[in-house]
Amino acid sequence: MSFSAVLAVSALADDGMQSVEFNGVDVLIVRVEGEILAVDDLCTHEDASLSSGVLRGDQVRCPLHGSWFCLRTGQPSEEPADEPLRCYAVRIRDGWIELASPPTTTES
Repeated sequence: MSFSAVLAVSALADDGMQSVEFNGVDVLIVRVEGEILAVDDLCTHEDASLSSGVLRGDQVRCPLHGSWFCLRTGQPSEEPADEPLRCYAVRIRDGWIELASPPTTTES
C-alpha cells in the first residue's frame, strides 16, 4: 500500500470537510473529534458532492436527496442510497494528510 499527501493538516478545521482530488477521484476528507476520515466525495445514488452536505458526528448527508453515510464504514444509513462509499486509509506524516492507494473496500 502506498500513501500520497493530499492536504495539509492545518487546512482542515475541527469538524470540517474538504474535497480533494486523489488519483483522478474526488475524495471527501473529514475531521471528526480529532480523527481524520476519507471516503469518496460523490454520493452513490446521484453523484452529488458530499462536501457540500451536512456533517453530523461521523455521518454525512447528501445535499441532493438526503441519504446519510457513515464516514467510518462508507455504508449508507438512510435511503435512497443503497451502495456504500469507498473508504481510504489515512495517515498523518510531517503535517500532511496522506491517503492510501488503493482504497479500502467494505462489505455490506
